[in-house]
Amino acid sequence: MPLPLKDLLPAALRRSWAVDGTCPDLDLYSLFRARQVGDPHRAAVVDAKGKLCYTALDRKVRCLAVGLRGLGIGPGDVVGVQLPNGRDAVVTDLALAAVGAVALPFPVGRGAAEATSLLRRAEAVAVVAAAEHRGAHPARALTEARAALPALRHVVAAGRGPHPEGALAMRELLRADPTEFVAARPDPDGPARILVSSGSEAEPKMVAYSHNALAGGRGNFFASLMPDRTVPPRCLFLVPLASAFGSNGTAVALARHGGTLVLLDHFTPEAAIAAIREHEPTHVLGVPTMARMILDRLAADGGKLPPPTALVLGGSPLDVTTAAAAREAFGCPVVNLYGSADGVNCHTGLEGLGEGLAPEHGVVAGRPDPRVADIRVADPATHEPVPDGTIGEIVARGPMTPLCYVGAPDLDARYRTPDGWVRTGDLGLIDGDGVLHVVGRLKDVVIRGGANISPAEVERALSAHPLIRDVVCVGVPDPVMGERLAACVVPVSRGPQEGALTLDALGEHLTGRGLDRAKHPERLLLVPELPLTPAGKPDRTALRERAVAGC
Repeated sequence: MPLPLKDLLPAALRRSWAVDGTCPDLDLYSLFRARQVGDPHRAAVVDAKGKLCYTALDRKVRCLAVGLRGLGIGPGDVVGVQLPNGRDAVVTDLALAAVGAVALPFPVGRGAAEATSLLRRAEAVAVVAAAEHRGAHPARALTEARAALPALRHVVAAGRGPHPEGALAMRELLRADPTEFVAARPDPDGPARILVSSGSEAEPKMVAYSHNALAGGRGNFFASLMPDRTVPPRCLFLVPLASAFGSNGTAVALARHGGTLVLLDHFTPEAAIAAIREHEPTHVLGVPTMARMILDRLAADGGKLPPPTALVLGGSPLDVTTAAAAREAFGCPVVNLYGSADGVNCHTGLEGLGEGLAPEHGVVAGRPDPRVADIRVADPATHEPVPDGTIGEIVARGPMTPLCYVGAPDLDARYRTPDGWVRTGDLGLIDGDGVLHVVGRLKDVVIRGGANISPAEVERALSAHPLIRDVVCVGVPDPVMGERLAACVVPVSRGPQEGALTLDALGEHLTGRGLDRAKHPERLLLVPELPLTPAGKPDRTALRERAVAGC
């Protein structure tokens, strides 16, 4: 019995977006198939194995779909996917859509305990996992965890490396006869994919999305970044396709827009620079930390990049210093994407909205697009809209709004209003020009001696320091004050900065930016790189532990 996934949006509202053409009203495989028929020899995927055209990709998808159906996997079944960026991940995504199953992708960096928790809570009937990736063996770990997964019937091991006993080989499933394929044609408003939150500060949430919400709502977001929509995009994904940000890959760039995915199975700044120079993508998608690492490497080698149409950065706040440096180095607009797995999306677009704004304005997120997600700012207690210019909780509802949280009615009750709005937990305001500004998190505060400090505010101010490449601020326990603020800083790798980054120097800089002395960090941790979560975001939990150990 498939896991019930109820749509918390009013049915008439959801249908209206299909009727008026906002959403394509087709399932993801049907959309992809139409692209394949229209341009059969166009490159669909470029990865470490080379290029794969739409026709060759479709054949693999059909073979795998037949193989999966032979295992009894069908409409509504949840199937986990733990694969690195590459053609196997794309084939699996589309094959699951073709049989009407619900994909549950999560990055290969997630450990066995967390992966097991996701599969158990989603009642997954199968999982497709890498046999080996960078020294880890996800398929083996999940095979060994089957006793804790009563709904799990199959573990499918993909790629090179030893296949564990008890697991099926994906290459065997790919030997199925593609002529036996029959598409399931699932309801476009039915579930297609479960997005997993980054889990950087708590147990990851799982959020169910429909075909229309992915290809329609998220597809409309990406369409706004395509100046000529008759030219398919060529997208370099630096983030995992298995992340929420990465869901713009197969469903959007491929199925909705007929583009090409350029994929690295593991991010390094050197590999990213090489891929940009070799493949000249129209769009580069990553997180600000990745951009800063690329900028640092470019400064060291003095090379140039062929300019993309846009550098799209999301996942964590983008400061004006990084945006300006990236705009110069990449030679293109830098798009600040504000979004989450929970169902919110807003971006600054190709026009560079908000350039040069001071940190006290918060992070400029752009003008909400009702074809993606309508956004308003509400009172956190009453949920009623507040006047423009007033800070409140950001809430969203629109074509990309998810169905519900998976196996978590408590989260539905906490984060969804009765009429379907998503409560983000983010604080923001909409100014007189209709521009959304994000100023912090409702719960992301450090309480020092009873006074609240917003780490996001301090991070924005510190990011403008000329000797700081990256920064994350976290709270560390203190027996006297309860908590104190620690700044975890990555210095620039060039220039005479030795000994220049001290707490006194940071305090002087923050005073110059107008921040009260009570908000200044009282601990400093210098690190060569920020640790990242499997989704590519700064790992605040790891940094907090290191900051505590260093105190």
